[in-house]
Amino acid sequence: MTSIAIASDHAGFEYKGILKAHLESKGIEVEDFGTYSADPVDYPDFVRAAARAVAEGKHPLGIIVGGSGNEAIVANRLRGIRCAVVWNKRTARLAKEHGDCNMIAIGQRQMSKAAAVAIVVEWLNAEFKGGRHQRRIDRIDE
Repeated sequence: MTSIAIASDHAGFEYKGILKAHLESKGIEVEDFGTYSADPVDYPDFVRAAARAVAEGKHPLGIIVGGSGNEAIVANRLRGIRCAVVWNKRTARLAKEHGDCNMIAIGQRQMSKAAAVAIVVEWLNAEFKGGRHQRRIDRIDE
C-alpha cells in the first residue's frame, strides 16, 4: 500500500487524528507533519511541509485537514502538487479520476467525522482515467 503525508492546522487537528488512525488501521504508512495540538497556529507552516514531502516524492499522496479545506492554496503553490478541496465522496472521486490529484484538502468544520473518513476512502480507491484528463494535467504543468 502507499504512504501518505498528512497535516492540519488547529481547526483540523481532531479529524487529522481520526484520519491518521483509520489509515494506519488499514496498513497505510502515515507521516504526520503537524500540528500536534488544537492550539492556534498558522496553517502554511504545516501544509507546506506535507506538500513538499509529496512534491519531492517522499510520499505519493497527501491529505490536509483545516477548518474549511481552503488551506489547499498553500499546497498548490508547489510545482507538481494538485490538491483539490473535497467536500463529499463524489468530489473526492473526481479529484482522482479527472485531476489525478495527489493531495486533497478537507474542512473539519464542513462535515461529520464519518464523512471525512468516507471521502478519504473514496479518493484512495479511485483511479485516474487518463485520456483527455491527462492533456489537461500536462497543460497545468507547462
